[in-house]
Amino acid sequence: MTSLNQSILTLILLVPLAGAVLVALLPDRGKLPNWIALATTLVTFLLTLHLPTHFVTSQSGFQFERNIPWIENPAIFYHVGVDGLSLWLVVLVGLLAPSGVVAGWNAIQTRRKVYYALFLVQQTAMFGVFISLDLMLYYGFWELSLVPMAILIAMYGRKDGPAAALKFFLFTFIPSAPLLVAILWLYAKTGTFNFADVQHQIAIGNLPAGALFWVALAFLFAFAVKVPVFPLHGWLADTYNEAPVALAMVVAGKLGLYSMFRFHVGLFPAQSRAIAPLLIALAVIGILYGACLALVQRDFWRLMAFAALSHLSLIVLAIYGLTFLGWAGGVYQILSHGVVDGALFLLLGALEVRFASTLIDSYGGLAAKLPRTATYFVIASLAMIGLPMLSGFIGEFIILSSTFAGVSRPWAVAATVAVILGAAYMLSLVQKIFYGPESTLTASKPSADLGFGELAILTPLVILMLVMGVAPTLWLNTIRTGVHPPQQSSQQQASQQPAPTAQSSVILSGGRPAAAIEGPGTNAVILSDRSNAAGVEGLPALKGHDFSRAVADTRYETASAAEGRFSSSVILSGGRPPRRTAAVEGPALAFRNAGPPTKASSEAAR
Repeated sequence: MTSLNQSILTLILLVPLAGAVLVALLPDRGKLPNWIALATTLVTFLLTLHLPTHFVTSQSGFQFERNIPWIENPAIFYHVGVDGLSLWLVVLVGLLAPSGVVAGWNAIQTRRKVYYALFLVQQTAMFGVFISLDLMLYYGFWELSLVPMAILIAMYGRKDGPAAALKFFLFTFIPSAPLLVAILWLYAKTGTFNFADVQHQIAIGNLPAGALFWVALAFLFAFAVKVPVFPLHGWLADTYNEAPVALAMVVAGKLGLYSMFRFHVGLFPAQSRAIAPLLIALAVIGILYGACLALVQRDFWRLMAFAALSHLSLIVLAIYGLTFLGWAGGVYQILSHGVVDGALFLLLGALEVRFASTLIDSYGGLAAKLPRTATYFVIASLAMIGLPMLSGFIGEFIILSSTFAGVSRPWAVAATVAVILGAAYMLSLVQKIFYGPESTLTASKPSADLGFGELAILTPLVILMLVMGVAPTLWLNTIRTGVHPPQQSSQQQASQQPAPTAQSSVILSGGRPAAAIEGPGTNAVILSDRSNAAGVEGLPALKGHDFSRAVADTRYETASAAEGRFSSSVILSGGRPPRRTAAVEGPALAFRNAGPPTKASSEAAR
């Protein structure tokens, strides 16, 4: 099992690549490329399931790690690994790949081997982006993900594929040039492409802050276009409208959002915090802008494009809110969005194949003819708008509540309006396509309901929406181990908060001196084991009390209620119940948000 753990990520990379080579070499006869691609994606998905089943949540850092020298000069390593942030995204790509194959089963009628070979190369590139821990290796996979997409959009576009492919390529490729320059600059300054090493060099201040601003901006620009972040979404609607269904499932969101988590905020926390207010504003504008445009669309692919802009902007809001809860909700929402959008794209693609139209008004009354399609579509739509008990609700609720409590109440309220707009455009889409009077198009084209292959893919996705809605901890427990939003320094926090008085907080230390307390100093009283507060001004209630054993999950409004021997970690708040102390590690508590020491605290410490 140890050897498999070491090679599992390499296998996940190589299996779809080997499948692409096999499809390219074999003749394009009948459905042979389809079957090879389906078998390859199913095997790859099974391999990805090894990751969550053998991931150790109590272990910090990256797991299933492999670090092998590749190119000597410059020093590029084959360095891969996953943590709680990337693990489920790898599984998501593996899950959606068979859905993409089934979506193109009847839609792709010509040059199947080219289509499925490039599709499998695209899967390899996406896996590579999520597992790469060497910046140059990451960049190689990032660029590789653009090429198959552009070629397939040009080849299989519905109306004007080449123009949409050119727009997509220019929008996403041009920002990659400054990204490459920024990566090379980091290598020149640090001598390494290793993510952890570069992160450490930046954290300890070895790189000039002025230059880092522009380097961080180059990273952000590439990722913001790829998400896309408003107003860099000019390529999105045309790409959704022209791309094959399988490619539309993966074109937006996942790569850019993950890269923001890992390579923008993860590498440049100070620069990310500085630009966060702007990105929060752009995210909320994108949420509302996308939802409003989705309301007025007549083509269901364009509606899905602007709905995606709205939902992806919500995740951007979570990322740059820079709260732990918001980050966990953001990653969860990426997973939910991938599952829900995968189901909706498969269903809309099935309708397009059957009725050869993407115009919403040309449909009507389909529920009577295609009851299974209508049922699955309604469930997926309710999950998309965030109905409780379904997957979409969990991520949205966590993001909006964390924004309201820890970022900005006005921005949170504005973003919440999009939930109402989302319900409006999705329920309107359901009503126009499946209910109401039967249209001329649906009456003139008798069509079969969902077949076995489509049901075999859609049923697990719908079940997953339900399970994610009622048991989110199955995913969140792992996700929490990998999300580490940057925290303000002690000096920043102290500058934003009033200095506490001697009566506001007391730190009781089991024999540890004041020097052991983290932070620049403390205005609280530090009591050593078996000492008392006699002579400490303003704290008469503490006089004569000893503290020599730990107290956890206990509430004290005044020190006089804490009679006895309590030493390890007790916080006594002046007039308010103290914080719970069960999570305090060690015999003393680090009191970070403190001002300069007072005479009273110094005497007590001595």
